[in-house]
Amino acid sequence: MKLTDISRQLATAFAAVGVSSLVLVGCNNSSAPEATKEPVTEGSTAETAASDIDPEHTKIVIGTTEGDFADMVRNQVKSSLEAQGYEVELIAFTDYVRPNLALAEGDLDINIFQHKPYLDTFKKENNLDLVEVFQVPTAPLGIYSGKKTTLDDVYKGMRVSAPNDPSNFARALVMMDDLGWITLKDNIDPLTASKTDIADNRKYDIEIIELEAAQLPRARDEVDFAVINGNYATDAGIKLTEALFQEPSFAYVNWSAIKSADAGKKWVEDVTNAYNSEAFKKYAHETFPGYKYPKIWGSDHSAHTDTATKPAPVEAAAQ
Repeated sequence: MKLTDISRQLATAFAAVGVSSLVLVGCNNSSAPEATKEPVTEGSTAETAASDIDPEHTKIVIGTTEGDFADMVRNQVKSSLEAQGYEVELIAFTDYVRPNLALAEGDLDINIFQHKPYLDTFKKENNLDLVEVFQVPTAPLGIYSGKKTTLDDVYKGMRVSAPNDPSNFARALVMMDDLGWITLKDNIDPLTASKTDIADNRKYDIEIIELEAAQLPRARDEVDFAVINGNYATDAGIKLTEALFQEPSFAYVNWSAIKSADAGKKWVEDVTNAYNSEAFKKYAHETFPGYKYPKIWGSDHSAHTDTATKPAPVEAAAQ
């Protein structure tokens, strides 16, 4: 069962799964229900607002999880919007529940931390009127070297480690299916795929080692290949450009979200433009190499390594 077949099932599958099973929605791993407000840059008030800002919304409160998404605001987006004349406040969260609730309650204008399947499920379960706006660079799931250093080194009986939580283990199986290492059953739920959904593992007779996601980088020398979440890879000092293969699907690229009532407003357009500007693209490519970039960026959307973004054909027994 190939990725094209699985993609057609994603919308139905994600809607059917509770938020509690959707893990790793952003780059941060902490679950402590805390948030940090960062001070507004002195002098960046409505008094200095340029004539082209939204006259009815001169201050923009952005909520993110701590980590890369917060850094994107601190290091690039905030100054860009302030130069335009807006007042910008960043609130950084350390959990994945409060950013959407704070947005719905009006404490935030926009949040950036989650992929669309999580947003769709969360807003349905909590009856929230939220909508996605634009994608942001996201650290993808990838296959990294262990004892073997290239995809051509695969062999029968190899050991492959993968995250043991249900959502990310399912994603790992989909990647292995896409590479041709295994074959998944037809019409499975791609979000909850498990070992029982493997239709055929005879080609390489892979021993899949399930580990806590945080342990995967440290255990690379005990397996032939390791499927590692992007945030854990970067936390361990592994460059995402070292991935031998990255998740092709854009289903897990993270999005911004706003209240539906704000769709079409000028300030939303200005934030969108800030995240899709040439200045931000340059910053993202220089700061986050190997990330999955927004699909709208066209030829710039993929990481800068061919092996990390294109499914390699699996023909020989070494693949």
